[in-house]
Amino acid sequence: MIKSQISKRISLPQETSTETIAESSYRRIRADILFGRLPPGQKLKLDNLKTAYDTSISTLREILNRLSSEGLVVAEGQRGFEVSPMSVADLKEIAELRLLLETHALEQSFARGEMEWEARLVSAHYKLARMEQAMASGDTSHAEEWKRYDWEFHQALISACGSKLLMEAHAAVFDKYLRYQMVALSYRGAVAAQEHQHLLDAALKRDGETAKMILVAHIQGGVEHALAKGPLP
Repeated sequence: MIKSQISKRISLPQETSTETIAESSYRRIRADILFGRLPPGQKLKLDNLKTAYDTSISTLREILNRLSSEGLVVAEGQRGFEVSPMSVADLKEIAELRLLLETHALEQSFARGEMEWEARLVSAHYKLARMEQAMASGDTSHAEEWKRYDWEFHQALISACGSKLLMEAHAAVFDKYLRYQMVALSYRGAVAAQEHQHLLDAALKRDGETAKMILVAHIQGGVEHALAKGPLP
């Protein structure tokens, strides 16, 4: 059953003060799915959601249909909605698509990136590295901040690619990949941190070939680590 009091949420990207109630509710529910607070397969009963998110039934229907179009919710006809299930095949397909999009965007971003891009990248990596240090110490209370800064770093890497559509497509796939990581709470420790550092170094050198090889190992390693932790929910 969905709790009436929802804990602190981190949405990707963060909420703004000018959002409508409907947009804010959408982002809150979406974040709760991505971070596993609404687990795979959970029935999304409108009455419970209305209480938990203080949102009207009609608005909730619109939100859930929107999330269904994104693949995060399954619409069951007259039976309502549920959080999309997980599978090994789905995770592998998401990882392959992320790799396809991100390697292409990296190539474009490295060719076009200027000093402002480098500054964004260094700043994003600094924040991620601090969170990785906290996670490495065994403090998993920062798991959501860790993944937000991970998202920001990978977005910074491709932010000079010159294509808004490519950025949006990558963000959507990355979020689905992130959901698997959060549900499995899959942190690879020093290996992942080193890969991020090497990605930063390659980016600042504009070494696209090295960056793509690191990214392949980074994403494939994440999948293997998540699956090694046991069956998916």
